[in-house]
Amino acid sequence: MAPRAPRTPSRPVGTVTRGTTNPNRLRRMDRWIAATHGAALRRSPAPLAVDLGYGASPWTAVELLLRLRTVAPHARVVGIEIDPARVAAARPYEREGLTFRHGGFEVPVPGGPALIRAANVLRQYDEEQVAAVWERLCARLAPGGLLVEGTCDEIGRRHVWVALGPEGPRTVTFAARLGSLERPSDLAERLPKALIHRNVPGEPVHAFLRDFDRAWAAAAPYASYGARQRWIRAVRDVSADWPVLGGTSRWRQGEVTVRWEALAPRLG
Repeated sequence: MAPRAPRTPSRPVGTVTRGTTNPNRLRRMDRWIAATHGAALRRSPAPLAVDLGYGASPWTAVELLLRLRTVAPHARVVGIEIDPARVAAARPYEREGLTFRHGGFEVPVPGGPALIRAANVLRQYDEEQVAAVWERLCARLAPGGLLVEGTCDEIGRRHVWVALGPEGPRTVTFAARLGSLERPSDLAERLPKALIHRNVPGEPVHAFLRDFDRAWAAAAPYASYGARQRWIRAVRDVSADWPVLGGTSRWRQGEVTVRWEALAPRLG
């Protein structure tokens, strides 16, 4: 017997977003997911990933399937949108392994997804709503599943996301096209909703970006070898005081990942 979809409200949970999207907008997030979560996806015979709130065009869901299948050939993707017109417009792009459904934060798919990606969705919500949405989405994950929620600019040059498991938030990742980055704190404008209003003195995320800027400035001599080498040096230096994860292979991509508890909001 096929698994039943979870019982969902009569109306999808959430509100319609602006729907802005572009091809390759989420490539940095996708690369990180494939690199860090690929092994977990491969352990499942048919891992299900959800592109939640893919927007007015289905490009990000199409690209997510292609990128996940480089590490998990049997991966499937369901694109979920709260606007039924967007679902209808996406249906012609369905193919083996890719479908589209009308829904919201209730995530109307059978079973628990191995991955839920929600990019540029919570930007329009109040900060006080974020924790409840995170809890709801994490409760939908399969055991060992991953929720990735974050924000990027319109063409994906700057991106910051939070990775969460069923137990809650784990890490924050900052990612950038280094050739267009003047200083690490330029990424502050793309902090996810849980952190965007916390970039103020007294908050950990503000202190981290301050220290990262200082390390970037100290690494200026490495700029003669390219922005990538300068970034790697700056990340190495800032990791002396902050719980930075990963290694050079990820830093070379213009990424830095920090444990959530080090950056979590502290003030009321």
